Amino acid sequence: VGYADVFQKLQADLATGGGAYDVATIDVIWLPTFGDFVEPLDDLFTDEVIADLPAALVADGQNADGTYIGMPTWANTEILFYRTDLLGDPEHQAAFETEYGYPLAVPTDWQTFRDVANYFTQDTDGDGNTDLYGAYVKGAVETEWLAHVLQAGSPGVVFDADGNIIIDNAQHQAALEFYAGLNCEDGVSPPGVASIGWDEAQNGFYSGQSALLRFWGHAWGFIPEDAVVAGNVGVAPMIAGEAGVAGIPGPWYNVVPSSGKNVELAKQFVQFAYDNNELGIDAPLGLAARTSVYEENAGEPGRENFEPLLATLAADATQGRPLVEDWQQITDEVLIPLVNRVATCEVDAATALADARDQIEAMRS
Repeated sequence: VGYADVFQKLQADLATGGGAYDVATIDVIWLPTFGDFVEPLDDLFTDEVIADLPAALVADGQNADGTYIGMPTWANTEILFYRTDLLGDPEHQAAFETEYGYPLAVPTDWQTFRDVANYFTQDTDGDGNTDLYGAYVKGAVETEWLAHVLQAGSPGVVFDADGNIIIDNAQHQAALEFYAGLNCEDGVSPPGVASIGWDEAQNGFYSGQSALLRFWGHAWGFIPEDAVVAGNVGVAPMIAGEAGVAGIPGPWYNVVPSSGKNVELAKQFVQFAYDNNELGIDAPLGLAARTSVYEENAGEPGRENFEPLLATLAADATQGRPLVEDWQQITDEVLIPLVNRVATCEVDAATALADARDQIEAMRS
C-alpha cells in the first residue's frame, strides 16, 4: 500500500485493538499518534545500542515521558550533491577564483554555497538565456528550510523542547531569508520555484539543469545510467550555518503494537532487525540506522554517500521534527504555504513567520 494508506490502516487497527499487526515499520512523524498503542522497548535500548545510533535517532524513538517506543531501522537526511565535472574544471576554477577571491571547492557553508550557486548560474550556449543554474529552491516542501533553521542555531524547528512556538525567532528568519534569497535576490534556481518539490529538483539535476543539489542521501544509488550527470556527481555533508552542519533526519522505526497477538516474539524480531541492520543497505533504499554499519561500509564502491550521510545524521545540530500529533497538519497548512510565499518573493520572511505563528496558535486554541 501507499504511504498514506499505511498510516490509515495501522491507525484503524490500533484504535480498535484489532491486533492485525505484530510489528509495524512507521515514519517517525507517526510516533506521537501511535505512542499510546505500542509496547515499551526500554529493555532493547542498552548502553551499547544507544552508543551505536546517532543521537537524533535515539531522541526521536522516545515517547513524551522518555519511554522508548520505536527502534530505528533506517535513517535518511539531506546531503549535498554536486557536479564534479563542473567544480573540477580548470577553467571554472580559474574564473571562480578571479571573481570571488578564493579557490573553487565543494561548498561547506551558506556563503560558499551561495557563491558557487551564483557562479554556475550561466548562459552556457551563448543564446542569451540561462541554461545552467546553481541550485534548486524548492517552494513546494518545507524540510530543506528547516534544516537551515537548525544550521542557524535554533533550539528546535517551529517548537522548542518545552513545546513553545519559536517559528518567528531570529534563526528561523535568517534561514528563510537565506533560502528564499537564493531565488529572490540571486536568481540561482530554475524557474517555477512555486511548484518545485523533491521530484522536480531530483530529475532536473539528473538532466544537467543545476550544479548543486541538496537532497536525501539515498538518491546516490538512483542516478540513472543514462542521466546527463551520470559519472560526474559527488556527494558531501549538508552545508553548515553558524551552528555547523545540520539536517532533518527522515528515519523509520519498528514498533510493537500492544494489541498484537505475539508481543514477545515481535520484540525479538525488533532486536533481530537491529542486530542485522546491515541487511538494510542491500534493500532498495540502501539505508541503515546504526553508526557502525555506515562506518564499516563507507569505503565500498557505490556507497560513497554513507560518509556524508553519517556526518550529517551525527552532527551536533541535527535533530528531528517536533514529535507532536498535529505536525502533518502544521506542515500542510502552515509550513509549505509559508515557504512557498517567501521563496516566490510574494512576502518578506519576517511578515510570513509572524503570520505562521498566528496560524499555529489559532490551530491549537
